[in-house]
Amino acid sequence: MPPALQIVIPVYNEAENFPKLHAALDAAVHEPFRATVVYDFDEDTTIPAVRCAIEAGDARFRLLKNSVKRGVVGALLTGFRSVKEGPVLVVMGDLSDDLAKVDPMVELYRAGWDIVAPSRYTLGGKMIGGPFVKRNLSRWAGRSLRVLRGLPTSDPTNAFKLYDAEMLHRLQLESDGGFELSLEITVKAFLAGYRITQIPATWSDRTSGESRFRLWHWLPKYLRWYFYAFRPKHERTRTLAARSPAA
Repeated sequence: MPPALQIVIPVYNEAENFPKLHAALDAAVHEPFRATVVYDFDEDTTIPAVRCAIEAGDARFRLLKNSVKRGVVGALLTGFRSVKEGPVLVVMGDLSDDLAKVDPMVELYRAGWDIVAPSRYTLGGKMIGGPFVKRNLSRWAGRSLRVLRGLPTSDPTNAFKLYDAEMLHRLQLESDGGFELSLEITVKAFLAGYRITQIPATWSDRTSGESRFRLWHWLPKYLRWYFYAFRPKHERTRTLAARSPAA
């Protein structure tokens, strides 16, 4: 039996959003899954909401304290390190992600893709709300990398992605800021010859809670991985990384 879907959810005071996210995952995702909610500090308001769901009998969820570095990059790395194999999906705690795409994403993973990237900037995709500069910079970055470098997704900065766990463990991840980690993973996987595909998806800006995205603070970190994408692709074959369909 193939490994179950593992969902990593980094949170920061999402007490208001978590019950809605829990209900949305329950309604939209029919694949068997386990969800790891990663938090930074013991006073995070999300923790009681998650415990409430667990105590009500939902054993699919667990809490895990960030053990790498405070912030989203540490939370994601902590979540990744807790999963040994199978598909790993990153979902934000702010209800922005298109959860109706999760089951099709898992199907593509089972067909042999190493990264399945929902895209806001491909035919059928959409971005609702969000700061004007952020929207246009991410669109420009994705489309230019697709045209100029041949990256197989037009939305490499989107945090909402599904990865092969073994691939994540093989990549040497260096991000130390935040959401640029998604771009780093996509670029390094592309250069290493992993299989990447995309599907259209809708992203909606949060309606409650506080965003921790700081564009101008993280922009230099995004630029690092943007230009990294223009390095030569690895010449070696992917014998160690290859994954057969339905693995």
